[in-house]
Amino acid sequence: MTDDRDIDGFFSEARVSARDEAVELDDGSFRDHLYPLDGDELAPWRGMSYEEFTAARQGNEFLQALLRDWDALYDEPFTGITSGGVVCREVWADAASAPGSSGGPVGLAVASGDPALVAAAEHVLAELPGDLRERAQYDVDAPDWRGWSNPEFVFHRNGLRLEDLSDRQVAAILGLVEASLSPEGFAQVREAMALNGYLGELTGLPTIMNERSYWFSLFGTPTTDGPWGWQLFGHHVALNFVTVGGRDVIAPVFIGAEPALSDGARPPLFDEREHLALELAGSLTPEQRAEAVVFASVLDPAMPEGRLHPADERHVAGAFRDNRVVPYEGIPVSRLNAVQQALVRRIVADFHALLREPQRAEMLACYDAHLDETWFSWYGATDGSEPVYFRIQSPVVIAELDNHAGVWLANRLPARFHVHTTLRLPNGNDYGRAWIAQWRGGGDA
Repeated sequence: MTDDRDIDGFFSEARVSARDEAVELDDGSFRDHLYPLDGDELAPWRGMSYEEFTAARQGNEFLQALLRDWDALYDEPFTGITSGGVVCREVWADAASAPGSSGGPVGLAVASGDPALVAAAEHVLAELPGDLRERAQYDVDAPDWRGWSNPEFVFHRNGLRLEDLSDRQVAAILGLVEASLSPEGFAQVREAMALNGYLGELTGLPTIMNERSYWFSLFGTPTTDGPWGWQLFGHHVALNFVTVGGRDVIAPVFIGAEPALSDGARPPLFDEREHLALELAGSLTPEQRAEAVVFASVLDPAMPEGRLHPADERHVAGAFRDNRVVPYEGIPVSRLNAVQQALVRRIVADFHALLREPQRAEMLACYDAHLDETWFSWYGATDGSEPVYFRIQSPVVIAELDNHAGVWLANRLPARFHVHTTLRLPNGNDYGRAWIAQWRGGGDA
């Protein structure tokens, strides 16, 4: 199952090894990188349940080390992602008093939530018998919010596994997810879940990867006058939704896919986002490019030690990275022209597409208020000929997209058909923590 380039049977040394030459994209399909169904990469796992697969995988030394690192990060008290190690809570206090959909201040301590969301959550609880209801519910301040992860093996078992529930129970849960998201956001999430099922079909491992390979939990008591939310996470999808004082937070978000498309049946999952990013990168002047392009390729030998991670590759805001210090890099967006700035904003809006209106507009108003503190960074060629990584970062957003090497597909180097994206709200508002603290009248998350 392994060769001398492997860290283990899933993560290769090639994915984190510096290369002087460019990492070029080929014109082939992801199907050119399918493992044989009867090969050593896939056959040993066939027929395993997700728990059997997890038990088998956790005997691996690399994975054991990764889980120890995750445990240590999980045990840290939550502060939030920052650019320099100091949390600036003022950015969310300002956002909380920004004009709301009614034209007046949001007023987190007095605004009312959405009765339709409450009804959808109560329907979920009504469909669950007492033992499942108890397993599904957590206190709104429970540390279990931070237990999500995105691989197909199981680490934290938060709440209920969809594939272990009845069709009625799953329909109720997905009804709550749909009620909480915009129509286009819900479609994107369902597409990512469907692509996970498609990967299970491609590999002949539907008991490990399917459309219900996800854990669901409710946090807090669904009500119009207090903070509560839900979490859905599993392979390539992790959503954390909180509503507090009439304002919604959907962060952290992790959405990815391998492959990110299915034989032309539908466009690639992040097609619009990637086209906008390539349009922006291609518009850079030589002077702008010199600032924005931090590394010439996604495996640039100039990357410092530790910048590449065998599992995360280049993305910095994934599972258990709740307190990471992520310095700004690239070019300040203030040094881009008006057309380029508009492209950056459209990309940020696409990352926030899960939010319903007017929630999305209000979150973009937070972004606009910090435009002079916003940075754009790019790794790789700007002409679309190579896999890329990019990040947009400000005091109120970290949004990143990374092309990855294969895990269940055989491409040893990053390719555009394996994509990971993350969205975070820095300075303590992941999981809505900053706004929950303000709703209670306190200053700390």
